Amino acid sequence: MKFRPLHDRVVVRRIESEEKTKGGIIIPETAKEKPQEGEIIAVGSGARDEAGKLVPLDVKKGDRVLFGKWSGTEVKIDGKELLIMKESDIMGIVG
Repeated sequence: MKFRPLHDRVVVRRIESEEKTKGGIIIPETAKEKPQEGEIIAVGSGARDEAGKLVPLDVKKGDRVLFGKWSGTEVKIDGKELLIMKESDIMGIVG
C-alpha cells in the first residue's frame, strides 16, 4: 500500500467477527454489525503540541485496536475497504 496518513491519523483494516455464536447459531450477513476491532495498517507521523513539538502516536503498525462504532471514514485503497481515523477515536490496544 502506498498511502501514508497525515498527522495523528491511522489506517485501520476491520477484523471480521465470527459467523457463528458460541451456541452454534449462524448469523446471517444482514444481521451482522460491523466489527469494532481492527488492525493498524499505517500510521501518521504524529500531532504537534502547542509549542510545535512533534508528539508521536501511541499505536503502531500491526497493533489490534478497538474503536467506536461510528469512528473513522470508510475508504477503498488498492481494492481493500479500510478506515481512516484519528488516534483519539481508538479506545485501546487489544492484547
